[in-house]
Amino acid sequence: MQSDNKPSRARRGSGGRKGNKRANAVGLQQIAWQIPKNTDTPIAPLPPEGVAAIHHTAMRILEEVGVEFLNLEAVDTLRQAGCTISNETPNGALVKMDRTLVMDKLAHAPEKFSITPRNLDRQIIIGGQHMVFGSIASPPNCADLERGRRPGDRQSHRDLVKLSQYFNCIHFIGGYPVEPVDSHASVRHLDCLHDHLTLSDKVVHAYSLGAGRVDDVMEMVRIAGGLSEQQFAQTPRMFTNINSTSPLKHDFPMLDGLMRLSRCGQPTVVTPFTLAGAMSPITLAGTVAQSIAEALCAVVLIQIINPGCPCAIGTFSSNVDMKTGAPAFGTPEYMRATQMTGQMARFYRLPLRASNTCVSNAPDNQATWESANSLSAAITSGTHMVYHAAGWLEGGLCASYEKLVMDCEQLQQMIKYMQPVNYGESELAFDTIAEVGQGGHFFGTQHTQDRYETAFYSPFLSDWSNFENWEDRGSVMTVERAHRIWKQILRDFQTPPMDLAIREELDAFVARRKSEGGVATDF
Repeated sequence: MQSDNKPSRARRGSGGRKGNKRANAVGLQQIAWQIPKNTDTPIAPLPPEGVAAIHHTAMRILEEVGVEFLNLEAVDTLRQAGCTISNETPNGALVKMDRTLVMDKLAHAPEKFSITPRNLDRQIIIGGQHMVFGSIASPPNCADLERGRRPGDRQSHRDLVKLSQYFNCIHFIGGYPVEPVDSHASVRHLDCLHDHLTLSDKVVHAYSLGAGRVDDVMEMVRIAGGLSEQQFAQTPRMFTNINSTSPLKHDFPMLDGLMRLSRCGQPTVVTPFTLAGAMSPITLAGTVAQSIAEALCAVVLIQIINPGCPCAIGTFSSNVDMKTGAPAFGTPEYMRATQMTGQMARFYRLPLRASNTCVSNAPDNQATWESANSLSAAITSGTHMVYHAAGWLEGGLCASYEKLVMDCEQLQQMIKYMQPVNYGESELAFDTIAEVGQGGHFFGTQHTQDRYETAFYSPFLSDWSNFENWEDRGSVMTVERAHRIWKQILRDFQTPPMDLAIREELDAFVARRKSEGGVATDF
């Protein structure tokens, strides 16, 4: 990253409201950009004594069993803070920490924080009653009705970034919407973040997969925002997500990225990946307790490095198919584990991340109900940040163009659902009820005429026509309508504006780093 002394540029137009107008050129009934609030009381499957039991078990895991940290810098940081270190090797050590230390460090973590991308109008809020959605991240394959399933490439990556930029219900890009395997691993992060920062003006993410990648992404985000290094560090501008290696292990590159971002005041979401019956106990209580332990010890490290640094915990707890060992998502167990983890996040006063998951191999009925289950779990658990909210198939192995559009219809409906209910005199409509009286109708009343255009959610994908009209128009199925929509969006897509000097500096940085060979592909 460059010197703090470098003068920062004044913010220039970066695709705020003007960008939204262009995005609507396709003509879809798209909701306005907004950060929705979920004011409903979260579902609480656990009684207070259940929360206390899971907390106590998580603390016992950290005190008596420990978590392996495969990063010597992280181990030394935790040692100096008072943790017990044993089983040291050249790669790391077993770390145990007292619950008093854990709770003391957790008290420094903020309950709510914002992340501000290059377009200040696209700032998102993580925590409180706020809820934001990100598009699918990290699948190796992609698919659409026309070209079928295929390995990810750079053009498909760009397509999916454009779709993520277009939909206002997508608030952040949480990783590569598909891995572009035609871009070499040493420079893939440069290509992909260049796509994210030029084709979109929303919040972006860095993979914690080695020092060079994290440092490059931080520098690219700084450049794209027209910021000095000091300005970049003053407020969150990007984030990373790390996964523990369950059971009870954090590996080197994830910890390295966490530490680098924490020193710069940038948020980390700590998301254990626990599959009941395989990577965690077969019981939900045991799985959640282990997941909480794995998440909290990393949050402790963040708060030791930079007290008050924004962070969140994530839930990615589900079960396996005990016949095959394959992961299952959108299951009843997944829903309950998400809600239970939501209770624990509130207990620790930490923001929570969940996901919109399914295991279906096609954008079919199974995909729809599994995703509906996952989204329902996110909303009813008090989740603040939903990963993979649009486009996920095959347990995360495939990004579907059509599924992305289908999910965005569902996300829009959920955002509408979360809007607060008004019950003022105008909404209660007593005078209108009295005017119509018995046996009349409300179509022609002034109360209806003043509101009919905006009173109800209007879908862009669902077909509400009767059978005869639907048949006359060709009996087009939902997935086929989604196919037509994404193609039209890509045809009409216009890139959000970026200051020319900033674009040239960003291009030059990417070109220089590529000429230097990018990053090593081994850790």
